[in-house]
Amino acid sequence: MVERSIRLSSAEISGLWEVYLQENLSVCLLTYFLHHNKDEEVAKLLQDALASSSEFIKKMTDIFQSEGIPLPDGFSEKDLDLTAPPLFYDMFAVSLVYCISRFSMINTGFITSNVARKDVLDFFVTMLQQMADLYKKSTKLMLAKGIYDRPPMVPYPEKVEYVDKFSYISGFGKKRPLNVTEITEIFFNTERNYFSVLLCTGLLQVVKDKEIHQYIADGKRISEKQINTFNDILMREELLGNVSTSMEVTTATVNPFSDRLIVTLFNLLNGIDITLIGHALSLSLRTDLTAYYQKYSLEVLAYTARGFKLMVERGWAQKPPHAPERRKLQKLQ
Repeated sequence: MVERSIRLSSAEISGLWEVYLQENLSVCLLTYFLHHNKDEEVAKLLQDALASSSEFIKKMTDIFQSEGIPLPDGFSEKDLDLTAPPLFYDMFAVSLVYCISRFSMINTGFITSNVARKDVLDFFVTMLQQMADLYKKSTKLMLAKGIYDRPPMVPYPEKVEYVDKFSYISGFGKKRPLNVTEITEIFFNTERNYFSVLLCTGLLQVVKDKEIHQYIADGKRISEKQINTFNDILMREELLGNVSTSMEVTTATVNPFSDRLIVTLFNLLNGIDITLIGHALSLSLRTDLTAYYQKYSLEVLAYTARGFKLMVERGWAQKPPHAPERRKLQKLQ
C-alpha cells in the first residue's frame, strides 16, 4: 500500500519505542501476578491484560522489523523468579491492571495525536480502545470487590455561576471551597500515590541492593508526603480524604524481579507522575494548590534524575533513536 512506502517519522518511532518497552515490562508483571493468582475473576482480568500486551508487542515488532529498526532491549523470563513466594495479594493485581490501563490511556492518547502513518495510527487507535475496555473491566471488578474508592461527592449545582472576583484564585488566608476539577485532581493524585506506597512497601522487603533500596525508600517518602498534603486539604474542606482500603503486601522477603526491571518500572512511573502533576497544575486555580503542585513536580523531577543516573551507572539506560550529528558527518577527514 502507498502508506507503507512512507518512512516512519521521529514521532512515530518515538511512540513505538516507548510503548514497546512499557508493554514488554507489563508482560513480565502480568505473568508474575497471573502465576500466583488464586481468584478466578482476577485471573480473567489478568489474562485479558496479558493477551492485549502480547498482541501489542507482536504488532510493534512487525512494524520495527519491516522498517529494519532493531528492537529495544526488553524484558524476559530472566527478569522474573516465579519460584519466589508471592509478594502481593490478589487484589493488588486488580489495582495494577487498573493503573496500567489508566496510565496507558493517557499516554497512548498523547502518542495517537502525534502520529499519521496509517498502520501506526491504526495500531495506536486500537490500543487506546483496548486499554479503555481493560480500564472498564478493572474498574467494574474493583467496585464488585469493594476496593474502588470513589472521588468525593458534592451537591449538584442549581445554576451556572461566573467568577466575579480575582480573589477566586486565593489559596492562602481566606479562600473559597475547592471546585470539582480541583477535587478530582487531588483525589487521583492521592490514589496514584497510595498505589506507589504499596508497591514500594513490598519492594523494600525484597530488594537487597543498598543503593536501589534507598532509592525506593526515598520514593515512598515522596509519595507519603503528597498523600499527607492533599488528604489534609480534603479534610480541612470536610471532604474526608482518600483512604486506602487495605494493605495488599505479604511478608515475603525473596525478590521475584530483577533490579533492572524494578528501576525501569520506577522510571516509567515517574514519567507519568510528572505528566499528571503538570496536568493538575494546569487545571487548578487556587494558589495553595498550584504551589504544592509546583513543589512536588520539582521533587519528582529531581527523583527521576536520580533514577536515570542509577540506570546509566548500571548500564540499563537505552538510547532512543536519535538524529545524526550532521556537523560530525560534514567534517573533512
